[in-house]
Amino acid sequence: MNNDINKSSILAPLPMGEGLGERLRADFPILSREVYGKPLVYLDNGATTQKPRQVVNAITDEYYSVNANVHRGVHFLSQQATELHEASRETVRRFINARSTNEIVFTRGTTESINLLVSSFGEEFMQEGDEVILSVMEHHSNIVPWQLLAAKRGITIKVIPMNDKGELLLDEYRQLFSERTRIVSVAHVSNVLGTVNPVKEMIAFAHEQGVPVLVDGAQSIPHMPVDVQDLDADFFVFSAHKVYGPTGVGVLYGKEGWLDRIPPYQGGGEMIQHVSFEKTTFNELPFKFEAGTPDYIGTTGLAKALDYVNGIGLDPIAAHEHELTTYALKRLKEIPNMRIFGEAADRGAVISFLVGDIHHFDLGTLLDRLGIAVRTGHHCAQPLMQRLGIEGTVRASFAMYNTRSEVDALVAGIERVSQMF
Repeated sequence: MNNDINKSSILAPLPMGEGLGERLRADFPILSREVYGKPLVYLDNGATTQKPRQVVNAITDEYYSVNANVHRGVHFLSQQATELHEASRETVRRFINARSTNEIVFTRGTTESINLLVSSFGEEFMQEGDEVILSVMEHHSNIVPWQLLAAKRGITIKVIPMNDKGELLLDEYRQLFSERTRIVSVAHVSNVLGTVNPVKEMIAFAHEQGVPVLVDGAQSIPHMPVDVQDLDADFFVFSAHKVYGPTGVGVLYGKEGWLDRIPPYQGGGEMIQHVSFEKTTFNELPFKFEAGTPDYIGTTGLAKALDYVNGIGLDPIAAHEHELTTYALKRLKEIPNMRIFGEAADRGAVISFLVGDIHHFDLGTLLDRLGIAVRTGHHCAQPLMQRLGIEGTVRASFAMYNTRSEVDALVAGIERVSQMF
């Protein structure tokens, strides 16, 4: 199997006047296609990112040359596939600076990672009347699992409010803690507002109260360096497909001390040490939480995606996306009757907006006819929409391969659609 990553397009000197986005686009064939006879302008990266050819080639290569079920196989292909799978775990460990691969659990995505943690942590540590603290800007996947636990166990959900800029109110956050608080679960970056929450500060306060913290990193992992030891996060979750990897693969990072203490989420092969009808003993970490055949091809794809991102560097990516978002905000504010939601001082590459009385669905549909892909609706954050007093927004979310010319196309598209109403 070819494990090399072609970095020539990443590391080559920039032609005069060419930015990071232009330089990377050749690695993403889908970006050169047309939609309705117009060049595709893909601004829905908060939903999923496009995949570089290096990731797709690695997946195809492994299916054609190394495909075999991992772990316990004595034959060559199984051992080679196992080595690739476990090497991918080490790549993830390095990417987020975890202490050990024992702390890296592979899942099907952020949603399953959160459900795993809620189920297992809740079973072991939460009783009727115990409390979890969430924020008003959480994705449904960090609300509904806790509500299911509340229905089952009688726990209480407390919510951190925000100001009109979309910044969490930290004084109110501190006041939510009580002797019954068992865990805090909060988004690193809002998928609607782009707010980068001060999770390091929030974790430090929670730890002073003896409370662990789960950080939903789905919207931060592709955009900024993440060091789970520096954050001191007890749990951190993310999805491969948000960071240029395949769908169906996710990660649950957990401090080894916590993962040792919580029970398995599912039962089956891989997660056992010994099974009899009288008693089953469970496997060591991280396999205790990985029942059944893992997506060993998908984990290779994730590792290739992280290698690709590292080849560019998260600092240059963050700088490019910050410049692009700043430019987009400036251009969008030039449009009459533009309303932008989220004006936090520390923000990521996400902009949610409405224009006059145009319904977000209508605006998104008409932009699509111009080849511009944006997301419309409540973005799986209905409690946040209720706080904002709206039903939904149009959301443009940027990635490392987006360009100023695409921002200009978005602005021109909105201006054209606005004239129709």
